[in-house]
Amino acid sequence: MDHTFDILVIGSGAAGLALALKLAPQASVALLSKDGLSAGSTSRAQGGIAAVLAEGDSIDSHIADTLEAGAGLCDPEAVRFIAENGPRAVNFLIELGVPFSRSGGVEEGYAYHLTREGGHSHRRIIHVEDATGRAVQETLEARAREAGNITIFENHVAIDLITDRHLAKNASGENGSGAGGNQCHGAYVLDIASGGVEAFMARATVLATGGASKVYLYTTNPDGSTGDGIAMAWRAGCRVANMEFNQFHPTCLFHPDAKSFLLTEALRGEGAHLLLPDGERFMKRFDKRGELAPRDIVARAMDHEMKRLGLDCVYLDISHKNPDFIIGHFPNIYRRCREFGFDITRERVPVVPAAHYTCGGVMTDLSGRADINRLYLIGEAAHSGLHGANRMASNSLLECLVMADAAAADITRRLNSLPGNAKARAWDESRVTDSDEEVVVSHNWDEMRRFMWDYVGIVRTDKRLERAQRRVDMLAGEIHDYYRNFRVTADLLELRNLVTIADLIIRSAAARPESRGLHYNKDHPDLLPVARNTILTPEITSGEHIRPN
Repeated sequence: MDHTFDILVIGSGAAGLALALKLAPQASVALLSKDGLSAGSTSRAQGGIAAVLAEGDSIDSHIADTLEAGAGLCDPEAVRFIAENGPRAVNFLIELGVPFSRSGGVEEGYAYHLTREGGHSHRRIIHVEDATGRAVQETLEARAREAGNITIFENHVAIDLITDRHLAKNASGENGSGAGGNQCHGAYVLDIASGGVEAFMARATVLATGGASKVYLYTTNPDGSTGDGIAMAWRAGCRVANMEFNQFHPTCLFHPDAKSFLLTEALRGEGAHLLLPDGERFMKRFDKRGELAPRDIVARAMDHEMKRLGLDCVYLDISHKNPDFIIGHFPNIYRRCREFGFDITRERVPVVPAAHYTCGGVMTDLSGRADINRLYLIGEAAHSGLHGANRMASNSLLECLVMADAAAADITRRLNSLPGNAKARAWDESRVTDSDEEVVVSHNWDEMRRFMWDYVGIVRTDKRLERAQRRVDMLAGEIHDYYRNFRVTADLLELRNLVTIADLIIRSAAARPESRGLHYNKDHPDLLPVARNTILTPEITSGEHIRPN
C-alpha cells in the first residue's frame, strides 16, 4: 500500500519531532521511526542544551567557544545563526512544558540552573537534572501523539529515497516528476510487522535520522544509530562533508553489563577529576583546561595514557564533592552506577572513551535544504557547518531545535508550490528469496565494527586507513550481492547503510593529511596552513535501479 502526505519526516528524535510539531498546523505529516519513538539518541542525552540565557554571557562568547572547538572548520555564518536562535529554541521547549532544573528547586520564581561543560567559557547549559534528553523526548513525543495532523508510523525502516529515476512512466514515457532537476518524492519503507515494502510519497521529505556511531565497536549510541539518512542521501546524489570527524565521548562506564552508558560531561563541569590507577590527575599534562578541555583532547589523552600504561580504563572521581550535591544534580547517574556496584559519592568509577557523535554529514544550507530539491536534513545527519572538526558539548540538541525551526519555516513558505502528484514504481521482489544465511549479516556487521575501531578510531595512521579501505571494499561487494538476492530485513538495511558510512569515513580520513580536531593521524601530526572541508561527491548512474537491477 502506498501513502501520500504533504511532509514525510524520517526520524523521531528532537529534530524530527520538533519539525513535525511546527508543520502540523498547516500540513499533513507522516512521522516514521524504525523502532519506538523514544529509541533514538535524544532520550540518552544527559547534559543539556547550550544557549545564552545568563547575565554575563553573550552570543559572541558562545560563537567564539564554538569556533575554537571546531578547529578552524566551523562555518561562522552557521555558528552565529544557531547561537542567536538558541534562546528562542529553549523557550519553545519551556512553552511545551519541559521541566528544566531550577537553581533553588522546582518552585516558581527560581532561575533556571545552568551548568558548564568542556569548551564553554560560561555556564550556559540548561538541563533537566542529568536526563535532559529524556525529558525533551518525552515532552515532544507527547505533543506529537496529541497532534491531529501527524500520523505516526513506528517500526518502519526507510530503505531508499524516491527520486525522479524511481517514478512510474506516464503515457508519453516520461517519469512524471513535473519539475526540472532531480527531485525527492518520498521514500521506500519496510514495514517490519508485515515484511512488506511501501512507498511514502510527499511534497517534501525530511531526514532527521541521527548519526552513525554504531559503525564502531564501542559507542554510547543506541543500536539504531546506523547512519541511515546519510547513506540514503548519498545514494540519491547528495554530497557529504567531514565524515572523518567522529567524536568519542571520553567517559563511558567501563563495565561488562553497562552497555553504552555514558557519564555526562557535566560531571567534569561540576568538578569531577580524571585519574590514573595510582590516583594521579593527568589532564593538565595535555591541556591547561584539564578535564574541561574539548572532548577530542580529553579522549586522546585518555587513549594515550591507557596505551602507555597498558590499562583497560582510567577513572572518573567526583567523590570529593558533597554527597547531597552529587545526588541532587546527578540522580539518574547515581542510581545507574549503584546498579552496577559503584557509589559515585564515595568512590571513583572506571571509564573509557566510546564513539559518540558524527560531526560530518550531508551538506545543507541554513534552511536544511540538501542538494536534491525537496529534500531536507536536520540534526546529526546533516552538515550544517556548526560543528567543524569537533562538536562542542551540548550544541547538538541546540542544532536539532534551531534547524528544525528553520526547515519548518522554509517548507511552509514553499509548500503550496511543491507538486505532489508523482507516483513511484512498485517495489520489485520478483527475483529475490528469503535468506537462509543470516549469519552472513551478523558476521559482516561484527567484522566491520571491529576493524573500524582498530584502524579508524581515536588515533589513525595511513597504513591503518589502507587496511580499513581494503576490508570495507570487500564487505561492500558481499553486502551488495546479498541485498540483490534476498528479501530486505531491518538488519540487512542497517548493515548496508553502515558499510556505506564506513567507506565515507575512511575515504574522508585518507583525504586529510593532517591532524585537526577529532581526526588525529600519527603520520601527519601537524595542521595544514589552510583549513578545508573534506567534501565527497557521489557518482550516480541511470543503472542504479530500485532493487534488484
